[in-house]
Amino acid sequence: MTGSPSSDSDGADDAKAQRAGVRQEATASDGARVYQAGRDLRILDLRVPRGIRSAFVALVVLALLGGGAWAVVRWVLPSYAPTYKTQFLMDATAVADPGDADAVAASLGTVVGNAGDSDALALRRFGGECGADGNTARLVDFGTDNRKDIVRAARQAPAGGRATLLRGIVQAVDDFSTTFSSTFALGAGQRAKQVNRIVVITRHGRDACDDDTDFVRREIGERIRAAGLDIEFRLIGYQVPENQNDSLKSIAAAGSNPAEPVFAHTQADLDAALAWSTNTEPVLRNATRIVDVLNPAVTRINTAAQEIVEGRLDEAGQNLDRAREPHIGTEFEDLGGRAKTPEAREINDRAAKLREQQKTVLDAADRLLEAARSKAPLGPRHEAFEKAATDYNNQVDAMNKALAALRAQAPAAR
Repeated sequence: MTGSPSSDSDGADDAKAQRAGVRQEATASDGARVYQAGRDLRILDLRVPRGIRSAFVALVVLALLGGGAWAVVRWVLPSYAPTYKTQFLMDATAVADPGDADAVAASLGTVVGNAGDSDALALRRFGGECGADGNTARLVDFGTDNRKDIVRAARQAPAGGRATLLRGIVQAVDDFSTTFSSTFALGAGQRAKQVNRIVVITRHGRDACDDDTDFVRREIGERIRAAGLDIEFRLIGYQVPENQNDSLKSIAAAGSNPAEPVFAHTQADLDAALAWSTNTEPVLRNATRIVDVLNPAVTRINTAAQEIVEGRLDEAGQNLDRAREPHIGTEFEDLGGRAKTPEAREINDRAAKLREQQKTVLDAADRLLEAARSKAPLGPRHEAFEKAATDYNNQVDAMNKALAALRAQAPAAR
């Protein structure tokens, strides 16, 4: 009997997947097919992190011994979760110019030192023979204190083989789906508070084991859905052949919040693209979120001030109460941990001043409400409120200009 078109398509995809070595077929009890990405096998490595992390490990052990594992999972571990989890996936295939072999490692060495303090970083490489074990491998597990390990591993990664790009991306996605890690490193087995990312640095726009770009994109999308996570892709094509650019753009569309690949031609281009994807984007995201939360709070305060002048004191009090606690603690903490370049320090300082000025506006409105409730003259306190609000608006304008200048530094995608 001739198979249906859909089953023929599934069979073709299965054959491609087996050739690329990205998934293994199993059979569920109901006869449905189940696919699993192949996992690297590792010896269990129980490492005790340094400094204060040792106290955390001791807390976990004591809680488990006391039968409180559920409490650790629900309340303790999330407080130590990284803000961002970023997996670097580097192309380790051989290059024509031996003098250019260390370009990716050099760029990684520049950017990881400026990564956020609460970023959990990891490193994986791809490159090898189609369908063979070891054509991708995790070089450094997720952690918040592994920057030197990443630089060292990138420099020492063996070069050679074919561009097993699909296998590398699929395994990188699978790295995010592990709930707990085989190590005690903070951030290793926890989901990020804000963003999960894969930053791909590749010299190739196509997978060497299958040039069907649609299949590659579908396979990556299926793995992301199976992981149950939103994973952002940032693809950086370094000296990618011109005729492979469109393929890389198609692959980039498989992730959540996709961005166009950046094509770098020189070491300086690569440095700028990697710094933007790793560090500048989170600074912009946090600062924008802070402004987007503080501005409506100040608008609510301004509404309350108008209600006070009109004698609607109860409504004004309710609006002031709602404006007291904007929920941006995570963004402020993460932004502070990224203040390692002049631009990031400027944005962090402006954000801190903006939050303080928002509090000043709120305090001025509180005093205005107190005067209204005590039947005191409103003139002086209303003038103080207007000045505080004007100062806030001026600071917002300055922040918006600083953010626009930072956005203008984005490497152009083409």
